[in-house]
Amino acid sequence: MLDETITKIESRIESASALNDTHRNELLRLLGQLKTEVSQLSKTHQEDAESIASFAEVSAREATRETRNPQLIEHSIGGLESSVEGFEESHPQLVAVVNRIAGMLSNMGI
Repeated sequence: MLDETITKIESRIESASALNDTHRNELLRLLGQLKTEVSQLSKTHQEDAESIASFAEVSAREATRETRNPQLIEHSIGGLESSVEGFEESHPQLVAVVNRIAGMLSNMGI
C-alpha cells in the first residue's frame, strides 16, 4: 500500500501543470527521501507510516490543483506535520523530510 500511495503522488507531481520544473524536481527528490523514511518506519509502525503517506498524498493533491483552496492546503499540510509528531527522536530524518516538504509547499505561496 505504501508503494502504491507514493507512486500516485509521484504521478500527480510529474503531471501537474501548476508546478514549475524547479518545484517539481525538488518535490520529487523530497518524495524519494520520504519513501525511504516511511519504508523504515513501516517496519515497526505500519499504521503510522500509512497515515503519513496518506497525508502526503492529500497535500500533493491540494498543492498541484490548478485552482487552490488555501484552507484545504493549510489543513492538509497541518495533518502531514501532525502525522510525524512523536517520531523526532526515533526517526529524525523522517520528521526533517516532512518539515521540508511542508515548508516548500508553504513557500510556494500555497
